[in-house]
Parts: sequence; C-alpha cells; structure tokens
Amino acid sequence: METNNLILVDQLCSNYDADVSFINSLNDHGLIEIIVLQNIKYISDAQLKDIERAIQFHYELNINIEGIGVISNLLKQIDDLQKELIIARNKLELLD
Repeated sequence: METNNLILVDQLCSNYDADVSFINSLNDHGLIEIIVLQNIKYISDAQLKDIERAIQFHYELNINIEGIGVISNLLKQIDDLQKELIIARNKLELLD
C-alpha cells in the first residue's frame, strides 16, 4: 500500500503536541481509523480535519473521548441534514 496519502501518527502527535495514547483512544472508540503498515501507525489525510477537531476539543476544551464522539455524531447529522436541505431546495427550484 502506498503511503502518499498517509500521515505518521508519531509525526501528527509531534506537530499537534498530542499524546499517541489519545490518538489510540480515538481509534479504539471508532472515531478514526489507524492504518498499520510494517508495525508503523498511520492515519489517512482525509481524517486530518476530524483529528484536528478532536485534538482541539480534548486539549483546549477538556472534552473526554465519549463527549468527542457525541459531538462528532451531532456534527455529522447536521452535515447530512444540510445536504438533504440543498437537495430539497434544488428540487423546489426545478418546480418553479
């Protein structure tokens, strides 16, 4: 597997001053997916926004992993609802 779109977990933790155990906890709770290649842990760059948000919630706002999970689910629901609203608006515009 190519590592072009992968970020080393150790490098991520170093750049964001986060603990590897925190990233492992996010993975354990299903909030991110850690990819292990040759005993080296990576995350995909597509997850970076979610991880940055989780780091901010945890380290700046003192929100625990469970709280981050709840917030992430609510934000996903909002995003899904916004997409549905756009589709509905586009359908209504077609009817006009």
